[in-house]
Amino acid sequence: MEIIKSIQNRIYEIRGERVMLDFDLAELYEVATKVLNQAVKRNNKRFPEDFMFRLTSIEWMIMRSQSVTASESANSMRSQIVTASQNKRNTDNTPYAFTEQGVAMLSGVLSSDKAINMNIAIMRAFIEIKRIAIQQMDLRTQLYAIKERLGEHDIQLNQIYDAMENLLDEKAAQKKWNDRERIGFNK
Repeated sequence: MEIIKSIQNRIYEIRGERVMLDFDLAELYEVATKVLNQAVKRNNKRFPEDFMFRLTSIEWMIMRSQSVTASESANSMRSQIVTASQNKRNTDNTPYAFTEQGVAMLSGVLSSDKAINMNIAIMRAFIEIKRIAIQQMDLRTQLYAIKERLGEHDIQLNQIYDAMENLLDEKAAQKKWNDRERIGFNK
C-alpha cells in the first residue's frame, strides 16, 4: 500500500491527462532516465501522442516552481526527491510525460522483473486514483442535490414566514378594532 501512495504522489495532471514523468518512472523501474528514454525511442511506434508527449518549456517551468514551492512549504520527502531529480536533469530538455496507456506500453519495452512488478503497482495506483475521482464526482452530485433541496426549503420557509406575518398583522388589526373607543349609543 505504501508503494501505491508513493506512486500516486508521482502522478500529475497535465493537459487534462493524468501522467507520470520519465524521471519518476525511471526511478521506480530502477533504471537511468536516459536508458528509459532510449528504450522508448527504439520503440517509438508504440508511443503515439496520446500515450506520451514532451512537456513544453512553460509546462516544465510551472511544474518545477510548484515542486519547489511544495518543498519549501511542506518540507515533504516527495518534494525533495522531485527537486533532486530535476536538478540532475539537463534543463534544456523537458521531460516526457506518459499517460496511463503509455505506462502500460512501457511494460512491453522494459521487461525486467522489477519493471513488470512496478508496472503492476503503477496500474493499481492509476485505478485507485480513478476510484477516488469517481467517489468525488458522486459526492459533488449529492452535494448539488442537497443544495437544490435546501433552496426549495428556503422558498417554502419564506412562504411560511409570510403567512405567519399576515396572520400576526390580522390579529393586530383585530385587536385594534376590539380595543378602540366606542362612539354612539351605549345600551
